[in-house]
Amino acid sequence: MFSSKKQPSIRSLIGEGTVVQGTLRFSDGLRIDGEVQGDVVANANDTSILVISEKARVTGTVKAGHVIINGTVIGPVESNHLLELQPKALIQGDVRYESLEMHQGATIEGALQRLTQASAAALEDKPALKLLAAGNDKK
Repeated sequence: MFSSKKQPSIRSLIGEGTVVQGTLRFSDGLRIDGEVQGDVVANANDTSILVISEKARVTGTVKAGHVIINGTVIGPVESNHLLELQPKALIQGDVRYESLEMHQGATIEGALQRLTQASAAALEDKPALKLLAAGNDKK
């Protein structure tokens, strides 16, 4: 399902006891064991991986390709590849994902939306005339 693309290595760490305030942008891999008060956003790289450990807390938007959560996130979460929610994960915010793996004990207090469904809804909003014209080209 997820081809043979190699996972990026985790190159950055926010250690336990560390508090970061402000937007945090990263590429490749990031592990958070401390606290981030602000958004955590991967660069426009689908192969990014973000790990939010059991003791970690993020207050802000979380957005990356592959997201693994076992801590607390207060804010929206978006994973455009795979979202893994470990048993101690707590998300207070809306969640958007392509694929979701959720372990027993994980909690989400918000709406769930699959990203491919949003894409399908966008296609339905296109004018019917374009769809008919595309169908007539096949004659």
